[in-house]
Amino acid sequence: MQGSCIVENKHSECFEVLTPEEQKLLDENTINITYNKGEIIAKQGTFASHIIYLKEGLVKVYMGDDNKDLILKIIPSNHFIGLSSLFEGNNTFIYSASTYVKSTASLIDINFFKRLIRRNPEFAYKILNIQNENVAQVYGRFYCLTRKQSCGLVADLLMCLATRVFKSEEFMLPLSRADLADLTGLSTESVMRILKEFKQDRLLEAKGKIIKILDKDKLEKISNYG
Repeated sequence: MQGSCIVENKHSECFEVLTPEEQKLLDENTINITYNKGEIIAKQGTFASHIIYLKEGLVKVYMGDDNKDLILKIIPSNHFIGLSSLFEGNNTFIYSASTYVKSTASLIDINFFKRLIRRNPEFAYKILNIQNENVAQVYGRFYCLTRKQSCGLVADLLMCLATRVFKSEEFMLPLSRADLADLTGLSTESVMRILKEFKQDRLLEAKGKIIKILDKDKLEKISNYG
C-alpha cells in the first residue's frame, strides 16, 4: 500500500458544472494572488475568509509548532486548499499551507462558495467527492507512516513525486532536506542515508537538485513492502 503525498485527481472538473451565471458570480468573488517561494498561503488558527484554489505551483499543507512540522500532503496545480474550513461552526484554517515554488492561487470568498454548494447540487456532489478523496488520502498516508520501515517511507515519497507530482522519472526536487524529513516522519540524517543507499544500489541518480529514477520497479517494490 502506498501512502500518497498528494490527491492525484484534478479539482478543476467541479467548475465545469457551473452555469454561465454561476461562473460569472465566481469570477466576481475571486481574486488571484501570486506567492513567492516559501510564502505562507494559509496559517493554522487564522480566520478563513476564502477557499483557496491553487492554479499553478506546489504547496505543502502542514500542522505543527516552532519545533517540528507534520506535513499532511503536497498540493500541486489545479487543487483546492482549505476545504476543511467549510464545516459549520468553524471559521479558521485547521492547518497551514506554504509554497515550495512560486505559485498562483485563486482566493474564493468562503460565504459565496457555501452559497454555490447549496445552489448547485452537482457542484456540491463533486466537492463532496473531493473531500472524501482527501480523507482517504490522509488515512492512507498515516497508515503508511505508522507501518512502513524507513526505506519504504523514502521510496514511497520518491514514487509519489515521480508518478503523481512531476509525472516524470527525472525531475528537479524543490524540497529541502528538512522537508523530506517532515514528509517521511524521519530525521534528516536518516533520509540522507537512505538516499545514499538508493544511489549506491543504482535505484536512482542525483545531481544537485535533479533526481532520476533508474529502477522504478524495484523502488516500487520497496515502497509497497518496505
